[in-house]
Amino acid sequence: MFTGIVEELGTIRNIQRPSHGVILEIQASDIFSDATVGDSIAVDGACLTIRDLTPEAFTADVSAETLRRTTLGERKVGEHVNLERSLRLSDRLGGHLVLGHVDEVATICAWKDEGDASLMRVTMNSNIRPYIAYKGCVTVDGISLTVSGIHADSFEVALIPHTKQVTTLGTKRIGANVNLEVDIIARYLETLLKNSEVKKGWTEQPASETLNLGFLAKHGYIS
Repeated sequence: MFTGIVEELGTIRNIQRPSHGVILEIQASDIFSDATVGDSIAVDGACLTIRDLTPEAFTADVSAETLRRTTLGERKVGEHVNLERSLRLSDRLGGHLVLGHVDEVATICAWKDEGDASLMRVTMNSNIRPYIAYKGCVTVDGISLTVSGIHADSFEVALIPHTKQVTTLGTKRIGANVNLEVDIIARYLETLLKNSEVKKGWTEQPASETLNLGFLAKHGYIS
């Protein structure tokens, strides 16, 4: 699990292409202070496993499924990627809960600079739309961002100067593809609301009581 707070920009040093998937070699420095083989690391928002490690680089397998679901198959040698180590229970949760399981590849469709900050608009399909909430959280290329506007087929996020300086979003422009991961809490809420019965043992309520917005409000979960 991650927080969407990028720790370092890594550089792709080599790409191997076996029969299925690819192997990325990524140069970095700061994230190696306590990294070991087998650790999880988010690369542009996709959770990968370190398979080999040197003092200045690590390698990770990217499966065929991950290539289909993310932009990692588009990456080239010399390009930068956003890196974040997995969350420790003692860490501050500076962003939001991120699994590193990319939901879809989207496209930057509009960009507006406002002084040193910028507004970035990203496309979304109908499958993602229910999980995008105004002032809610979304992960773009592994970066925890706040939704500042919603349109019929896109949403906006505001990029502060710091975000543009320490992540790859500072160099991306209209037409660039990005990895999206929606808020996991929204997905769990959807599953709960779709469940027509409260399972025995979850609450003291009868198992036949319908779980809906009225039920959640009645018992103090929402207002």
